[in-house]
Parts: sequence; C-alpha cells; structure tokens
Amino acid sequence: MWYLIVMRRFRYQNPQGFIYLASTLIGVMGGLSAVLLKNMAWLTEEIIYHNKNIHLNYLTIVLPAIGILLTVLYIKFFVKDNISHGVAKVMGAISKDQSKIRNHNTYTSIISSSLTVGFGGSVGLEAPIVYTGAALGSNFAKSFNLNLKLRTLFIACGCSAAIAGIFKAPITGIIFSLEVMMIDLSMWSMIPILISSVTGALISYFLMGDRVSFYFAVFEDFDKTKIPFYVLLGIACGLFALYYTRVSRFIEKKISLNKNIYTKAVIGGLSLGILILIFPPLFGEGYLTLQNIMSKNPSQIMDNSIFYSLSQNDEYLIVFLLIILFLKVIASIFTTASGGIGGVFAPALFTGGILGFVFAKILNLSQWVQLSEHNFSLVGMAGVMAGIMHAPMTSIFLIAEITGGYSLLFPLIITSSVAYLVKYHFDKYSVYTYSLRGGKMITHNKDKEAIRRLAIHQLIENDFIRVPLTMPLSEFVKVIPHTQRNVVVVDNAKGKFVGWVQIDEILDILLHKSKYEKLRISDVVTHPQETLTLYDDNAQIFKKFDKTTLWFLPIIENGNYVGMLSKSKLLQRYRKLIVDFSED
Repeated sequence: MWYLIVMRRFRYQNPQGFIYLASTLIGVMGGLSAVLLKNMAWLTEEIIYHNKNIHLNYLTIVLPAIGILLTVLYIKFFVKDNISHGVAKVMGAISKDQSKIRNHNTYTSIISSSLTVGFGGSVGLEAPIVYTGAALGSNFAKSFNLNLKLRTLFIACGCSAAIAGIFKAPITGIIFSLEVMMIDLSMWSMIPILISSVTGALISYFLMGDRVSFYFAVFEDFDKTKIPFYVLLGIACGLFALYYTRVSRFIEKKISLNKNIYTKAVIGGLSLGILILIFPPLFGEGYLTLQNIMSKNPSQIMDNSIFYSLSQNDEYLIVFLLIILFLKVIASIFTTASGGIGGVFAPALFTGGILGFVFAKILNLSQWVQLSEHNFSLVGMAGVMAGIMHAPMTSIFLIAEITGGYSLLFPLIITSSVAYLVKYHFDKYSVYTYSLRGGKMITHNKDKEAIRRLAIHQLIENDFIRVPLTMPLSEFVKVIPHTQRNVVVVDNAKGKFVGWVQIDEILDILLHKSKYEKLRISDVVTHPQETLTLYDDNAQIFKKFDKTTLWFLPIIENGNYVGMLSKSKLLQRYRKLIVDFSED
C-alpha cells in the first residue's frame, strides 16, 4: 500500500515525528471505534426494543438470551477465538505475548459486545473498546515491524484513545493506560499517549456532541465537615468491591464447569432475562438508572417494575435499590460467564452510584445528618470502581471529567483511596489481574519488569561437552583440548545427568599423570549447588544464582540435561532491558 511506503520512509527520516504521527492516527482510529461501538449498541437496542423503555413484558426474559446466543454463535463460527475479559486479555498480551494482539480483535469485540449489550446484557462497552483500541495499536506497530517497546507504547495509545472516546474523558484515558495497563511513565511515553487520548476524545466530540452518554452535574459544593462520612463510604465501597470480585469469581467458576456453550448461553441468558423482568434497572449498562436516582424523583426507577405501587415509600425504595445493588453483580456475571461480551466499567459505576445514594439516603432518613445524595452517588461510583479495578486515579479523574469540573476532587480522592486500601487489604488482585497472578503480571518496577521479560529459553547454551561417568581420566585429558569451557557435563549409563567436572578444580590432578592414571570421571564429578528446570520462573532463576557463586547452572528436565544457563549472559540481557525501559 502506498501510504505504508510513505510512512516507512518518514519513519527512517524522522523517527520521533513518526511516533507522534502514529499516535495521532491511532487516536483517530480509537475514537472512531468508540463512536462506532456506542452507536451499534444503541441501534441494536432501538431495533430490538422499538425505542421504548423496558416494560413488564415476558419477551424481556428471552431477548437477553437471544443476544448472548447470537454472540456465542458469532464467536464460534466467525471469530474462533476467546475474546472475553478484554482488559485482562490486553494485559496478558503485554505480559506474555510480546504485546502482540491478533488482527481480528480490531473489530470482533465491537460486533460481539453490540449484540450482548444491545439485547440487554447487564455489562458495559468499555472493556471491549479497550481491547479494540489495543488491537489497533498493536497491529499498527506490526505493520511497520516495530520493536516490543513501540508495540507496547502503541497499545497504550489505542487504549487511551478508546477510553477517551467512549467517555469523552482524555485525562482518564491517559491515566487508565498508566495505572491499569501499567505502562511505564516517562516523557517518551507520555506525549504519544497524550496525543492519542486527546485525538480520540475530539473525534468523539465531533461525531457525538459535547456531552458524554451519561452526564452528571455537581449540585452542591464539597462540605469539609462531611469528610468522616466520605471515609465511611470508602470503607463500604471497598467491602462491596470485595463482594463483587469474590462473587464474580465463584459464579464464573461454577458456570465454566458446564462445557456446552449453547446450554450456558441459554441458561445464563434466561436467568438474566428473569432478573431484568423483575428488576428492570438491571437492563444493559444501567446509566439511565444512574441518571434517574440522581434526579429530583429517584423513585421513578421503580416505574416499570412490579413494585411500582411501593415507589413513593422511601424505605421500600432503599430495599429495592439494595436488592438491585447485589443482584447487579450476579446479572453481570451471568452475562459474561454464559458467553456474552462486556466489561465491568459500567457495572462498577452502576453499583457505586446506587451504593452512594443508599448510604446518603439512609443517613438522611435517620435525621442525624443531611448529606447530598447526588454527590454521594457520584463519589460512590468512583469508590466502587477504584476497589474493583484497583485504579483509584482512573476513577477519580473519570468522575471529575464526566461531571464537568473538580469541585468534588477532595471527596473523590478520600473515598477512592479508602475503598482501594480496604479491598487491597483483603484481596491483592483486581478484577483484571487475578488471571495474571503468580509473577505473570506487568509492573511499574523496572527491575521486576526486566526480570519478568527475560526470554530465558533464548539464553540456553548447548555447546558444553558431555562425557560418561565411567570415562577414565586418561581419556578425559584428550577431550579437554576440544572444549573452550571450564565445565564438562557428566551423564550416567542411562544418559541421565549426574553432575559436572570443573576443570580448574581438578587441574592439579590433570597435570600429573601418576595422579589420574587410575582415576575415572566418577572420582572427580561434583553436583552443582543448584539446578534449573524449564518451569522455573525468571525470579526463581535469579534467586538460585544468588545462592551460589557459580557462573553457570545446568537445566535439568526429568533427569535429562537440557543445556546450560550463563549468569553473564543473563545479566547482559537484563542490563539491556533496563536501558530500554529507562530510555526517554
């Protein structure tokens, strides 16, 4: 293609300019993808539900199941790949797959999540659009055969553009990549991510207007005397985030035991439909419900439910909201575990808004104190999101941006920080990082990240001479001139690794024929202080080298010698990675 030729030429002529141009193009693609996804989901919902609110209609039971089943069929016969848990998949690609994401991910999440959410799936569109943006960045880098560092940077650019585009929140897009995706913070990475994020938001503004799909104004200023209540709200948000993640993992594990994808889709979809029939606010992303509870008449969220007659009673409203609060978790996991595609952004914001509103409403009814139910709803959204995603900064700036100002900055910081700390105390893994536990997770620590990224299998050396245990030393001295190594590997009669001979340690014997004439290898063989296996992670390998003074360690698999790992090569590769990560 002609534009690829032009871009490649520009890349070699102006490498830095190429990065800025590429980040702009990725921002445009990410913003367009966000707009496309929002409109496809909205159009699907309009076609299916005929531009009406969800009413008490028994079709509501089957429609979510149809959407999930269509999603499953699309993935099975067209995608032929697992595209669920989009954000975790992107983190996994950065951590384990050299920042490579398949080409089909540039569009498949858009189609599948539109079907899921458009038919009523109780999830959000944000995780699928993050996966899409990341795929756009990765495949853009692949088109120009860029290195790992640039691939990772362009993935971050795509994620930022996607988040900024779907929320019209450019600062949130930047912070999301730095905080959630664990992209290294430096001026080298900051400027391209900034360009992509702003570009994605501008594209969304131009095509969808100057307001986000859900917009909330701040009605009351921050009251400093209410700080203790924001702390209490943070504790409640952290505990609820713990409930959310624990219940999600439990239900997903149970549903995954059923291997028939069609059975899961039907049962999960029908279960979701029944929940929506009884509690209509569980339908879709739930942003309309958030707008309703923060309006002057929050009881209108019960209008389309079988509990409508109780809507004017504040106590019944609180009970109704508490039931929705805890059922939203189940509805969301029914959607994704049964085959639907969506993310936790919207459920986190939904449940956080309800929790904040109920918290303030209960205290107001006690007449002990008067709190702003509207503001506590907004702050609760940030608190639960911070706890579930382990992303307090992203949560703080998202709510600040969608409210059009920073008047709630102090309570947002307080509640989000407390919620994160409470959740982290009981569970150190976020909803995204749980699948990457055990040393597979990306990190901002350059030392740990360099160790984790070391491709140990590429450093294995196989040019060490191997000799049998029974070989006489008189024959061994004839072998020595053929090796430039100080170590010779020793095998037994069955070819299994026994140990090694370090030539410098037996040099005194080898220099005197009278000493070695009657000796065999078995008389001088030693076993190394430590050995490695192919399953040792990189951190374990470094620890084993630290325990010894050796410069080589053998790799043994099922008793067989595989090769030798050199400490000097390991350190050399480690230093190179540190330089790469630190370079601006």
